[in-house]
Amino acid sequence: MSAGEALAGPDGGLRCPWALSTEDYLTYHDDEWGRPVHGDDALYERLSLEAFQSGLSWITILRRRTGFRSAFADFRIAEVAAFTDTDRERLLADAGIIRNRAKIDATLANARVLAGWAPGDLDELIWSHAPEAGRAAPQTLTDVPAVTPESTALSKALKRGLRFVGPTTAYALMQACGLVDDHLATCVARRA
Repeated sequence: MSAGEALAGPDGGLRCPWALSTEDYLTYHDDEWGRPVHGDDALYERLSLEAFQSGLSWITILRRRTGFRSAFADFRIAEVAAFTDTDRERLLADAGIIRNRAKIDATLANARVLAGWAPGDLDELIWSHAPEAGRAAPQTLTDVPAVTPESTALSKALKRGLRFVGPTTAYALMQACGLVDDHLATCVARRA
């Protein structure tokens, strides 16, 4: 077996190796990652969490997701867009989230921009960058890219007003929201 191949999980089913390091990852991998996500608020949440993850491990964000949801009004765009300077200071003091000033400011600014978009525009924009069907399933983790032409194009489209949306973050969003299925070919969570 080469490095990065699917490994047997607790139930014997093969899974992407990153999913087996913690129970949190296993649940996220099996139940969420790579599953299609639609709706502006749901996509704003994923976009925000991916931005907060930049430079950190995903498990750090995953374990604080409840705190993020509480702090950011369940990522309801209209509500976050109305946050005041008092809310910003509250967020900067909230130990339940990542207290990074630039990322908090970006999350608030992004909500204000998105509040001016028509309902469904974020969903339509993100999903318009899904790659063509028929892409080969990755055999090992080395087959999974960090950036693709589609994620670069999505990043460019999102940067017309949004922050913390580079091509790598855009690709992680595409993976998390099911625009691409990067579960390994033999992984039990891979969509048929």
